Amino acid sequence: MAHLLQPVGLGQTDSDVYLRLLSHAHVTPADLAQALALSASTVRQSLRRLTSAGLCNQLVGRPTRYVAAPPEVALDSLVIQHHRELDELRVHARALSVRAQTTGAQSPLIELVEGAEAVWHTLARLELGARHEVLIIDSPPYLASGLNTNEIQALERGVTYRAIYHAQALADSGRLALLERYLEAGEQARSLPEARMKMLIVDREQALVPISFTGTDAATRLLVRPSPLLDALVLSFDTLWQRATPLGSCATARAPLNDTVSPRDRDILRLLATGAKDRTIARALGITERTVVRRIHTLMTLLDATTRFQAGVQAAARGWLGPRAQPPPR
Repeated sequence: MAHLLQPVGLGQTDSDVYLRLLSHAHVTPADLAQALALSASTVRQSLRRLTSAGLCNQLVGRPTRYVAAPPEVALDSLVIQHHRELDELRVHARALSVRAQTTGAQSPLIELVEGAEAVWHTLARLELGARHEVLIIDSPPYLASGLNTNEIQALERGVTYRAIYHAQALADSGRLALLERYLEAGEQARSLPEARMKMLIVDREQALVPISFTGTDAATRLLVRPSPLLDALVLSFDTLWQRATPLGSCATARAPLNDTVSPRDRDILRLLATGAKDRTIARALGITERTVVRRIHTLMTLLDATTRFQAGVQAAARGWLGPRAQPPPR
């Protein structure tokens, strides 16, 4: 509560004065200065800012007294105004970007991005600036293992995300949990047993790729701008996307989920679709390898599948790979 008004551009003192006005109606500037241990001039300046923002009003009469505007009305109005100003700023920023591209020196077709901080900054700039579509091939090496909040924000803005995951990377329970979060937010996801061409393509206009598809250096990337190389990367992604197995809600065909298929079975099927082995599945889900073998046999019979991988693919095609079960407590 100490920084209540910070998101709308007001300061700590303004928050303190407004909260005091909410709890003590019809107070004078002197009352506020005494209660908050502030100087009279500081209080007067804060009251002017709050009045200008529509958060308080000066009452008629002497001595001069102030009353807070109802927060449910005043704050909503102020937030809407703040969002409108931010939208206008985005429009101006895009106009400046276009002007810089047309009047400035031509950018190189390929730019070397070195260092973890520089890579993070470039990733954030690309994803937060995405307008239509982001294409991702997700595979090691990784800079970090946490949630990509830039993707969540972009999805909330209506940007389409299509991601192809390297199967072995999904054997890790932490990455499976992240995948489920992205699926819930609206990502379209697929998997391939081998997807080593790590890349991020934004609006088919720029791409960020490793310095080597077989190396282990996550902190050195190539930023690729419109060029035949970018066209080749986009074509590669589209080709791999057609070959990949849908995950979660990306499955195109739907069939009723048999009552005998539990949430844990869906976790097993999802991992089968990635080509994971029994021991990997057991470790990822916190169950015994014997349980995995028994359930796989039952699921293959249920799906009329002749191979493990086919069972996972058929389950995905039927839309059976729903939300994953929570891991057991440790």
